[in-house]
Amino acid sequence: MSSDDPVVRLRGVTKAYGPVTALEDVDLDLLPGEVHCLAGENGAGKSTLIKVLTGAVARDRGEYQVAGRALGSRPSPVETRDAGIGVVYQELSLLPDLSVLDNLTMGRFPRRLFGIVDRGAQRRAAQDHLDRVGLGDLDLTQPVRALPTATRQLVEIARVLGTEAKLVIFDEPTTALSEREAAALLDRVGALRDAGHTVLYVTHRLEEMFEVGDRVTVLRDGRVVATRPVAEYDHDSLIQAMVGRPVQNLYPGVRHEIGPPRLEVRGLRIAGFAAPVDLTVGRGEIVGLAGLLGAGRSEIVRAVFGADPVQGGQVKVDGVRVPAGSPRAAARHGVALVTEDRKESGLLLQLSIEANVSIASLGQVSSGSVLRGSRERRHVEQAVGGLRLKYGSFGDPVTSLSGGNQQKVLLARWLATGAKVLLLDEPTKGVDVGAKADIYQAIAEMARNGLAVLVVSSYLPELLGLCDRIVVVREREIVGELPAAEATEEKILRLTSPPTSAADLSAPMPAQAPLESR
Repeated sequence: MSSDDPVVRLRGVTKAYGPVTALEDVDLDLLPGEVHCLAGENGAGKSTLIKVLTGAVARDRGEYQVAGRALGSRPSPVETRDAGIGVVYQELSLLPDLSVLDNLTMGRFPRRLFGIVDRGAQRRAAQDHLDRVGLGDLDLTQPVRALPTATRQLVEIARVLGTEAKLVIFDEPTTALSEREAAALLDRVGALRDAGHTVLYVTHRLEEMFEVGDRVTVLRDGRVVATRPVAEYDHDSLIQAMVGRPVQNLYPGVRHEIGPPRLEVRGLRIAGFAAPVDLTVGRGEIVGLAGLLGAGRSEIVRAVFGADPVQGGQVKVDGVRVPAGSPRAAARHGVALVTEDRKESGLLLQLSIEANVSIASLGQVSSGSVLRGSRERRHVEQAVGGLRLKYGSFGDPVTSLSGGNQQKVLLARWLATGAKVLLLDEPTKGVDVGAKADIYQAIAEMARNGLAVLVVSSYLPELLGLCDRIVVVREREIVGELPAAEATEEKILRLTSPPTSAADLSAPMPAQAPLESR
């Protein structure tokens, strides 16, 4: 194998699930020392391709080579790992109750005679793995559960590199990271490339592709649309390649007139907050809540909705006080909440699309205690109109939808109730760019219709592009706000960071230990 030969080569790879073809005649070459990005909407085939590469699913046909060696038609995950394929998933595969040491050497414990683990060799191997990602000082004995998310991510990378991976796959690695942590991870990905590793990078955040990618392969409906250098695309042309249609403006462009206060939060005392929370959102206004992970943004919207108890204060909608601590009362007064984790606390996964949309407004589609099916169908059709929801039948399970379409179902649910205030917690988390554009347009349309919208997001471009005003939360306290015309990422980051480190925000990231080529 020469230095110019692909580390991984796929030819004509096809995978179908019954009548649905997830991948069709996919050709892909991953070259030594490159960051190769994989782009496409949800349902384009990215996850299936990763599963084929890792041996999680068997391809139906096509060739798969690693370092010039052909893998059989049904390679197991162990075989692909031994061949040099490593993956860092969005939801980390570390075992949280085990130590860093045991996680790093899991499945590869160095042994002496009679199967006894050589603890000295185990510690040396684990330390070597951590040194390669700049974590040489990390305590090997502490449980993974005690580590910050960003550190767990680096431990996961160290574990993958410990398998002598020829290809490292990153699947949405920055979803749960702050902006600063994400920037540090991208630096680490670049260091992997510089050390000669091949990286396949999958993300919905286009700016990350432009920052770290060398080439990009675009998938659409299971087919390769193009493989080109990232430099040959701009933001708009890459979106168009992914979704198959022009998306002129990802974010709504024209700001509309903002009316009198619709949501008023006064002196709300939330557990763990040093000071009462005060904020106002006007009719037709979109207000963003910015802050680091754990700053208290989600706690604010949950308290406003009554999902978490409060010790005092009041919430008003159109001047009418909403009883505290009762989501039912909040919904009756026109307050709606789309939670961060749509599968855990949003969707009813066992029910149909239709049931998930109508569940919060059954009184409008019932006569007494009898649900009227035709009325429910018209009600749901009206609610999803304009959301570009992609579905087969309203009777299909909601789990049959992509992440972006599931999020649209939640928006439709609250649109169907005639909500006056919409609370959105990470509304585009795990959502592809095409669905993001649809969701942004839907939110803007709701605001134009007079809704007051409060948005929590860890993605600063989203807040800057969508909101009329940005309120900053730091260490469970509102510390400032910026109008859209004056807000920048730098200004927001200075407010979100603790005072002791705010002056250092413009400084370069600390130097990290180099990655050794193996």
